[in-house]
Amino acid sequence: MDITQIPGSLVGLCAALAAAGLVAGFLSGMLGIGGGGVLVPVLYEAFGAAGVAEDVRMHLALGTTLGVIAPTVARSYLAHNARGAVDTAVVARMAPWVVAGVGLGTLVAKQASSEALRWIWVVFGTALALKMAFGRDDWRLGDSLPKAPWLEGIAATIGLVATLMGIGGATFTVPLLTLHGRPILQSVATATGIGAVIAIPGLVGYMWSGWNEPGLPPWSLGYVSLGALLIAPLSVLAAPAGVRLAHGVPKRTLEIAFALFLATVVGRFLWTLVGP
Repeated sequence: MDITQIPGSLVGLCAALAAAGLVAGFLSGMLGIGGGGVLVPVLYEAFGAAGVAEDVRMHLALGTTLGVIAPTVARSYLAHNARGAVDTAVVARMAPWVVAGVGLGTLVAKQASSEALRWIWVVFGTALALKMAFGRDDWRLGDSLPKAPWLEGIAATIGLVATLMGIGGATFTVPLLTLHGRPILQSVATATGIGAVIAIPGLVGYMWSGWNEPGLPPWSLGYVSLGALLIAPLSVLAAPAGVRLAHGVPKRTLEIAFALFLATVVGRFLWTLVGP
């Protein structure tokens, strides 16, 4: 496939990817989401414009997104940690089990269809958006995190599903922590640490699972496009601005922003599945 044959303006496509990188980095810092919800649908459309086959397009978008957000969530984690907002004990407890879930997720992604991966976005994204939009401050599952082995099992599940969605896992980590009495800002900050634990091994997993897969565009390492990774520096650059905003806005504003983000992503993928 000749990348110069992309329909429309190549300059416009590059500008859209650059803008997506900046927005992803900003959202990573503000919401702890790693920007995956922005990049996955943008890259899905960009790869479609480039003529990438439908049966590998979603996989390529997921793997490439993890490659982009890996340095972004790491930068966000360092910025939040410098402000003392991260619960490092929670990150240390969950991390090994999250990695186990990521490993299982890469095995499932290798066998899953593009449609199945998009339906995962629709189901989990809808549930979480409703919780963040309509949840109340007095909703609690407890005043402390679950004891072993429950938290460990939840951590593994977060790693699994986040890998299949191409995200940093904050869509699950933030509600988990807030429902167990943690402040929203600490939850967002701690989620960036979990995001780094997901993105880095997830990136390696998508490279492995897509190795020698037919239909991939040039300059791909498995399900990771090296060309699209050029937007990663812009994402990293924008992350601290999101962190600064997160430390200066009300809790409810962050929750509504989180819900709107999820609803937008869900709507886009639902359209590709059932639209005309």
